Amino acid sequence: MTAGQPQYPTGLGTSDATTIRLLGHDLANDLMGQVGFGELAFWLAAQRRPSAGEVRLFETVLVALADHGFTPTAIAARLTLLSAPESIQGAMAAGLLGGGSRFLGVTEDTGRFLDEVITAAGDPLPATTEEWDALAGKALAERKATKRFVPGLGHPVHKERDPRTAVIIRIAREEGVYGPHLALFEALGRMAPEFLGRTLPLNGAGVCGAALADLRLPAELLRGFALLARAAGLLGHLAEELRRPIAADIYHSVDRNARYVAGDAVG
Repeated sequence: MTAGQPQYPTGLGTSDATTIRLLGHDLANDLMGQVGFGELAFWLAAQRRPSAGEVRLFETVLVALADHGFTPTAIAARLTLLSAPESIQGAMAAGLLGGGSRFLGVTEDTGRFLDEVITAAGDPLPATTEEWDALAGKALAERKATKRFVPGLGHPVHKERDPRTAVIIRIAREEGVYGPHLALFEALGRMAPEFLGRTLPLNGAGVCGAALADLRLPAELLRGFALLARAAGLLGHLAEELRRPIAADIYHSVDRNARYVAGDAVG
């Protein structure tokens, strides 16, 4: 390093003419072939190497969020590939940019909500199911009084039970990483009928947010992990689009069924 030159510190990766170092390790000799991608992704974001149990839960979350069929994000990616077949990066980006409050963003919204409730509760945290239920009931009542949405409850398709939720909770318990966020999340599900007047399933995106929060991952990054998972699903959609294209059919269906509505035009 030349004296007097600005310095840009990083705890991630650096390289020189003969070596690449990542997270303080020799990439070629210490990490490649020895560290899985899920473990590495966790390590890069958290700046700590996860335990085997943490890796299992983290990768379970990634699998749970990878793909849900023809969601708007997948359709956007396929249509972008149709429009710009030379730009796989554009198609991937189009799908990822659709990750918002209705799709994928629920993971972050739920994690933040649970963290806010737990932080406000202070120490000591509830120690019994009854105490968790009381805290959940208070949070639900406050949300209802202010007419605010409760993230993580309900699903447009899985009206009675989201099949992912129980699996993530079970694995968290098996690996000893079940924590206060998941405890509060389960309590919200138990108390929702009483405070909201209807039974709503705990959805998969929400339980993923609770699990990631229990893994002590920053709330600001939770949507990023959802996007990391969805990138794999989008790549799968694009691979399928190349093998068995449907984007042109979607485009033609919308275009041929477009209907002019008088009065919407300006001028």
